[in-house]
Amino acid sequence: MRGDHSLDPGPPPAPRPLTKAAVLVPLIDHPEEFTVLLTQRTPHLAAHAGQVSFPGGRVEPVDRDSVAAALRETEEEVGLLPDQVEVIGRLDTYITGTGFEIYPVVGLVRAPLSLRPDPVEVAEAFEVPLSFILDPANHQRQTRELRGHTRTFFVLPYERHHIWGATAAMLVNLAEVLTA
Repeated sequence: MRGDHSLDPGPPPAPRPLTKAAVLVPLIDHPEEFTVLLTQRTPHLAAHAGQVSFPGGRVEPVDRDSVAAALRETEEEVGLLPDQVEVIGRLDTYITGTGFEIYPVVGLVRAPLSLRPDPVEVAEAFEVPLSFILDPANHQRQTRELRGHTRTFFVLPYERHHIWGATAAMLVNLAEVLTA
């Protein structure tokens, strides 16, 4: 398991009940290259407004498992149907400082895509070349003071998008897995 506290010195945060969540890490198979599909959340959301994320969310009682939750949430958020995704693996479970235990599901998706982003949740769906994610030169670390604690986290600045926090850390994990 990883967490957004793993780059910070000192003891890990105190244990607390975690909310289970699942995201899809969609690898889009284009003829010329692979990309990763991400979303920019709408600015009015109560949690993580405006942030770049993978499609996904809480595991609900209707979900048979975390994979089903990731696929359901992806369909709800961007209109990508579960039968368009070939699940090929997973990344390390990720614990956030905000109390989520995230199960990242890696799925292969054949291009072309016909997405229908939900305008309530998704301001934009966009793709980042996998080659950009695999290049360690793009894995920046930043440090900020947050609620009296120094926090260090990954940032992958891509074009006009600021990919940081849990999403960036999961992309770094993806790069580690694919280049191992």
